[in-house]
Amino acid sequence: MRVQSFLIILCISFLLGACKLSYQTASFLPSTHEIDYAASKLWAVYAGISSEGNEIGAAFDAASADVFYVYPTLLTDKKDINWNAAIDDAKVNADVLKWILPYQASAWADAGRLFVPFYRQNHYRAFFEPYRNQGGNAAIALAYADVKAAFDHYMAYENNGRPIILAGHSQGALHLKKLLQEYFDGQELQQQLVAAYLIGTRILEDDFKELKPLVSSDQIGGYVSWNSYKKGKYPTYYAWYNNAVTTNPVTWDASKKSLISDHKGLLYYDNIIYKKSLEVEKINGMLWVSLPKVPKRFWMSFVKDYHRFDVTLFWEDIRQNALERIEAYERKKLIAPRERF
Repeated sequence: MRVQSFLIILCISFLLGACKLSYQTASFLPSTHEIDYAASKLWAVYAGISSEGNEIGAAFDAASADVFYVYPTLLTDKKDINWNAAIDDAKVNADVLKWILPYQASAWADAGRLFVPFYRQNHYRAFFEPYRNQGGNAAIALAYADVKAAFDHYMAYENNGRPIILAGHSQGALHLKKLLQEYFDGQELQQQLVAAYLIGTRILEDDFKELKPLVSSDQIGGYVSWNSYKKGKYPTYYAWYNNAVTTNPVTWDASKKSLISDHKGLLYYDNIIYKKSLEVEKINGMLWVSLPKVPKRFWMSFVKDYHRFDVTLFWEDIRQNALERIEAYERKKLIAPRERF
């Protein structure tokens, strides 16, 4: 795979810049069609088995936990007037299977049975004015309704009291934040939460009543979040990130910086994990990331916004951390099975 292909693969998330955007658009037409997630074709991955019949991740018959993952925005074409992707959109769904599963969702796949629903995600323009008030808010609500319906199905037919990891990037993380607010924050289900990985969106501590940021690698029952940018650079929209929760995804603690020797590994376009290739620094609301030490990295010297790489930069760090938190959950359950986590 060439570098150019890799850039296309990973340039799939909604926050690509604060430039003025111009899209073709249309009036939002409300949908009364509710998605029934009992149909297996509506899942990219269900209980660790992809819609193509492939097993994703660990030995799922022995897995103690589940991972509910929601993918980022793939509907970005400026000429596409649709506010939401169709649930059976062939291009979007094919991109999920071809690019999202191996480069993002797979980072959590060893931690438990993986569940990845297809959903009628909103178009990229829905996040920005003037489009937000022209149908964008309704489009975002429709996308969340699908995520919620998929989670309801999972809880009704698959969970059975199992510990849960929530993971998502960009638009996916935005919807999971709302799911946390409605289902977990200060509620009984919070006891089953191992961790929520809310990556690539703005999370403020006061978004939740009881849920808190996780500040150690084996802490459970809360969330982590970060937004990556090239070290020493600031986006023109930097004020948007003011006071956003920023986790160090290398040390997973309160450390402002990490050493290059601490980095577990990024997943590069050649499908090789490169260890000890970058260092990070937390600044207000964002994560500065050094230029990774990887082969043929010249093209990356021209990239400032690392949003599209939020997961792949720390792929192995995430994988190991998810396993560590699952182990911590299991230990605590054995020690104090009746305590609220």
